[in-house]
Amino acid sequence: MKINLRFFASVRELLGTAQEVLVLEEGAVPLRTVGDVRNLLIARGGNWEYALAQGRALRMAHNQVMCDADTVIGEGDEVAFFPPVTGG
Repeated sequence: MKINLRFFASVRELLGTAQEVLVLEEGAVPLRTVGDVRNLLIARGGNWEYALAQGRALRMAHNQVMCDADTVIGEGDEVAFFPPVTGG
């Protein structure tokens, strides 16, 4: 499975990247929801754990539509993470 990740504002600054293509090999634990993607990234530790922590105020989008952690994802989808208030 391939998921396109996007990071904005302070999340981007903490992670040091604006985007990434996440590729899961066959046999890897499947990602079914946006929350699963978030948890996988948190498990990387360090700045990933801090920037995407469950208690942290964070907005998420799936294919450019605001969503919650239970939103189902599919092959080639885009998942974005950003703080609740961003500048224009």
